[in-house]
Amino acid sequence: MSSAVTGFPVASIRTATHTIGRDLGVCPASHIAPIIFVIDDDISLRASLEVLARCEGWQLETFASPLEFLDRPRASVPSCLILALSPSHSNGLEAQKQIARERAETPIIVVSKNGDVPTTVQAIKAGAVDFLVKPFNHDVLLAAIRLSLERGRVSLDREMQLRDLRSCYASLTPREREVMALVVSGLLNKQVGGELGISEFTVKAHRGQVMQKMKANSLADLVRMAGRLRPAPQAIHLA
Repeated sequence: MSSAVTGFPVASIRTATHTIGRDLGVCPASHIAPIIFVIDDDISLRASLEVLARCEGWQLETFASPLEFLDRPRASVPSCLILALSPSHSNGLEAQKQIARERAETPIIVVSKNGDVPTTVQAIKAGAVDFLVKPFNHDVLLAAIRLSLERGRVSLDREMQLRDLRSCYASLTPREREVMALVVSGLLNKQVGGELGISEFTVKAHRGQVMQKMKANSLADLVRMAGRLRPAPQAIHLA
């Protein structure tokens, strides 16, 4: 049987997945198992993915529609989504865009029977990390999943770091936030004091508290943190 089919041979999967699993650093006994989400009514593909997931110790979750997937709480482990685009669903790309917006931490692999250039380009522009045309070789899918899970892991790490950063910023007092905003804008302690109508000594005290609460080792660290917080205006107000 050829491996270039929508649902690839079970024996081929078992052979190839041992190598892929080692490269990903995933073992069946791991307590942090990545999740492969699937939105596709292709029974053959879903059955093949179930075998793949069991071999690698990954979790597999299937959904009937994008809306059903979005109703699921965000994953707390690395994940990726295999999303089928059907010619009968004209809103498929719009659904993909919505998923990319609302689940940015979950890379999307688009699969479709239609492999024309416009469709491929639109899917990539809509946020897909890869576009596979059915029927495809199982090694191609495994490579796409491998890349997507690694991207998902990196994205999840960044999200957790940003969450921690926002938590640190939330612990600052209103005055400490004012001092932080002025310090990262480049003002010296004396200038900050002049802006806020407080002494330089008081500025130094507030600045020390800011550095401690933000877990910043240097002014450069603090500036980088402020840069990461700036896109969320409701969380921080910097000049």
